[in-house]
Amino acid sequence: MWAQLIKAKVKPGTDLSALTEVLKAAEQPGSGLLREMFMHDQNDPTSVYVIVMFENEEKARERERDPRRAEGQQAIGAFLAEALAAPPEFIDLTVTTDWIPEPGTTGRNWSG
Repeated sequence: MWAQLIKAKVKPGTDLSALTEVLKAAEQPGSGLLREMFMHDQNDPTSVYVIVMFENEEKARERERDPRRAEGQQAIGAFLAEALAAPPEFIDLTVTTDWIPEPGTTGRNWSG
């Protein structure tokens, strides 16, 4: 697995749920995307974080170049131009362990 952490500052009053809808609309089948989590700092709602998880880095990079996402990318860019107070920071991460506890068990542990 491979992940990217995106840190950004948004303008006050930005609706993160609107961003998630724009992103979902641009998604294509087979992109390798496993999950996206959108969060904001409890003490500073203008600080937002997005964790994007992929099957692997190659799939993530292919997704960036996927021509099927071009129209959606334009919508995402327009939204971000209005919402961001500063350019985002992208941090590339190698997932070494993904542990999800299941109710009534000790959980499952996958090592990448």
